[in-house]
Amino acid sequence: MIEIESSGITDVGRRREQNEDSLFYDDGMGLYVVADGMGGHNAGEVASRLVVETIRDYLNQDQADDPSQNTINTDEKLSKNAHRLLASIHLSNRVVHQTALKNEDYKGMGSTVSAVYFTDRTFIVANVGDSLVYLIRNGNIKLLSVPHTLVAEQAELDPENAELLWSDFKHVLTRAMGVDKSVQADINEIPFFINDILVISSDGLTDKATPEEILELVDDQRSDQACQKLVDLANTRGGDDNITAIVLRIKSDPNNNRNITGWLRKIMHKLFNANSHQEV
Repeated sequence: MIEIESSGITDVGRRREQNEDSLFYDDGMGLYVVADGMGGHNAGEVASRLVVETIRDYLNQDQADDPSQNTINTDEKLSKNAHRLLASIHLSNRVVHQTALKNEDYKGMGSTVSAVYFTDRTFIVANVGDSLVYLIRNGNIKLLSVPHTLVAEQAELDPENAELLWSDFKHVLTRAMGVDKSVQADINEIPFFINDILVISSDGLTDKATPEEILELVDDQRSDQACQKLVDLANTRGGDDNITAIVLRIKSDPNNNRNITGWLRKIMHKLFNANSHQEV
């Protein structure tokens, strides 16, 4: 069985009165989720909590009763567990949306979500919004999630002019949980290897730390120490927003053997930089 060492922290920061971030991590389930809520009257806190709890509860149910084959935009290229994760995201989107419709105080509330879900041989990354997921492997750091922001999407079309939008529009989301009846998540599934490190965070951290700084603070650290150092850095640089981080490290890989499967996994390991995303 895969052995994972994980830790998570959510911190209100130095400028906010309440924490609208939520997180969940469970090594037994192989599930790790960060959600960053938005909306007045504590609605952001409600939205992010609903997202995290709905995903957790859905994936914790007996797979025999799993209705994930009814997931919106079913794609034959996705694994069963990827479908399950997508189904949990679609369900949580509906829960947030319907809750907002029923309560005037929650009108317009929403949330980001980034989730990592492990199978026996792979991990699945899915996200909506701008809570980022990084993979640290062999001393290199790579972004696995897809930022759904106006600036990020403009950068794909016109990188030079996108820089002009940064100061005013860097937090404008193009997708969020609960805003509409349905939502599109980006999803990616790749094999894991011993000593892989994953960092999942809200923008309260990534606005204050570069990927290279995250790599430096996390590499060769216990997960709990790494989380604390990341939060401390964001607070030292102003703590303008809520700060949430989950750090997890692969401690053992039961599939790391000398048979043909192990050989193929090593080849996939070398092709890591060719990793691609899929939108569903």
